[in-house]
Amino acid sequence: MAAAIDGARTLAQMDELSRQVWQGHGSGTLADEEAQALAERLHRRRGEIREGIKPVGIPAGRASLFPPRRSATSPDKAMSRDRRRLLACSGPMPPALASRFTTGQLAVLRIVADEVAAKGVCGLCIDAIAARAGVCRRLAQGAIRLAEGDGLLTIEERRHEGRKNSPNLVRVISREWQAWMRRAGRPKAEGIGCKAIHPTDTEVLTPGKTETSTTLKKLPGRQGRLHASGSRESRRTAERAKAMR
Repeated sequence: MAAAIDGARTLAQMDELSRQVWQGHGSGTLADEEAQALAERLHRRRGEIREGIKPVGIPAGRASLFPPRRSATSPDKAMSRDRRRLLACSGPMPPALASRFTTGQLAVLRIVADEVAAKGVCGLCIDAIAARAGVCRRLAQGAIRLAEGDGLLTIEERRHEGRKNSPNLVRVISREWQAWMRRAGRPKAEGIGCKAIHPTDTEVLTPGKTETSTTLKKLPGRQGRLHASGSRESRRTAERAKAMR
């Protein structure tokens, strides 16, 4: 058995030898001291085999098969700053909840809320969320984890063995936040709200003038009784003046 252990070349052979050793110990063929010595030899030989295994497809000096992730930087930092400020001021969540987060975190949660409102779940990768919000990758991760810790979100991880993981699925579970998103996406009822203001004059005012260029129409003369009687008195006065002349 010791010679077979020293001559083993694969981990599968080591597993088979280990099974035989403990089967012999269980049947009484091997004593406790012999089984313990063989187990220690198995352990040392298994470590030697593992050290000699070289991963297939991974370049030398690299710990993973996937290329190293490059740190993404914004090509225009001023534009990214304006974008996250605009998103944070657009009301992504109720004020009582929004007061817990910073401007960058609110911008991230706005992107997540828009995806949840449109599709029911946010399946964007963290790089896409960070780019849309105008923040870095680490800040986007921290904002989502912070919202999860406050009980506002749930994160479903989708890990895959031997290949790249799929983006996490983020869902909004806060009832207050859900009601806020439904209210924001509800179309306004026609005829409700402020009335449209129609200006009385659509002419353009030129600088330095206080009146528009429109011509004022002359109002028609009054046709009332007082106006008619006044006209008769004026005619009589004119006739008397002619007679005296």
